[in-house]
Amino acid sequence: MSEPLTLIATSTFGLEAVVARELKQLGYEDQTVENGRVMFQADKAAICRCNLWLRSADRILICLGEFTALDFDDLFDETRDLEWERWLPPSARFPVRATAVRSKINSAKNSQKMVKKAIAERLKDHYIKDWFPEDGPMYSVSVSILKDRATLCIDTTGPGLHKRGYRKLTAGAQLKETLAAGLIQLSYWNNERALVDSCCGSGTIPIEAALIGTNTAPGLNRSFVAEEWHKIPAELWSEAREEARDLQDLDALSFRLQGYDIDPGMIRMARYHAREAGVDELVHFQDQPVAEFSTPRKYGCIITNPPYGERLGEKEEAEVIYRQMKEVFAPLDTWSIYVLTSHPGFERIFDRKARRRKLYNGRIECTYYQFPGPPPPRKRSPWDDATNTDSESTSETDADAPADDTTDSAD
Repeated sequence: MSEPLTLIATSTFGLEAVVARELKQLGYEDQTVENGRVMFQADKAAICRCNLWLRSADRILICLGEFTALDFDDLFDETRDLEWERWLPPSARFPVRATAVRSKINSAKNSQKMVKKAIAERLKDHYIKDWFPEDGPMYSVSVSILKDRATLCIDTTGPGLHKRGYRKLTAGAQLKETLAAGLIQLSYWNNERALVDSCCGSGTIPIEAALIGTNTAPGLNRSFVAEEWHKIPAELWSEAREEARDLQDLDALSFRLQGYDIDPGMIRMARYHAREAGVDELVHFQDQPVAEFSTPRKYGCIITNPPYGERLGEKEEAEVIYRQMKEVFAPLDTWSIYVLTSHPGFERIFDRKARRRKLYNGRIECTYYQFPGPPPPRKRSPWDDATNTDSESTSETDADAPADDTTDSAD
């Protein structure tokens, strides 16, 4: 590995293990999982590959350094000692964003000013210049101070990784693409199983499932801020995209995915987004209320993000939908069902005991209710007769396992 780097994949709280598993699948095993981030060791090529491939991460950062900062003098001196010239050219634009939590340094605004000044002083000494125009490529600097420990990074992503490029129309309370991908990766769904979203809204869950099922890199059709950096050769980006195109398999899905919503306008939006994502032939969208849902298939997964009833007057409407879900999902005793909602009474209304996981949909604290069903029969192979292997599988395979099955909890 040339020029080892310390990189950080940030994520929403609750999806760290999902991101860690994605990184391992890409070959990055040397990692540390913490709240809201996964720190890992890699090279420059990883910046390209991770931005293209990570489905549930928010962004990819280069970690310039970590140190203890008890006051602004510590922050200035330690920041100035870091090798900013390793990445920032004389023309670099380097805005600074800071957060400070449970630390002696408690002013984010003053932290930003101090770090900006320290970086400028370091660059002045290196480039022998007194002034920098900041009219070149963007190198956004983030400063996170937690319990007096400062972490300084440069963002390689630009607009967050949830910006896949296909969701060009907007509607209220849309689920982020990264969270939708996380919900799928926390389920037992794979590309040989049917998938239904009974409250699909603008279609994000089925579309993300189609991208996962066809092994389509979610960042394949967008650009990243680090593509403008002279320190990362253009051929690394070309090689990463070529790899992604080679690994894509648009014929991999065994079933056409399904999304339903009571609002015809949302269904039109979902179909438009599916076309923009290049998966419109793989997903069927239809305007239909939850109460009318039925399926002849014996096995499959329902993954859905129904209304929460957060706003005044909407709670009763949400609870009506939950009761409808209880009735129409009851016969599906061989299906796996996954529901994300912030409504504290969902499990009681649904009248089934769930595995529960805390996740955040934006700033809303939610619970991911998981009702895994039995595995479908394993497909019979020519080797079964020779080995006397029973064609009925009694347990999930490793390939079917959710990204973090061990942390799911049942209370």
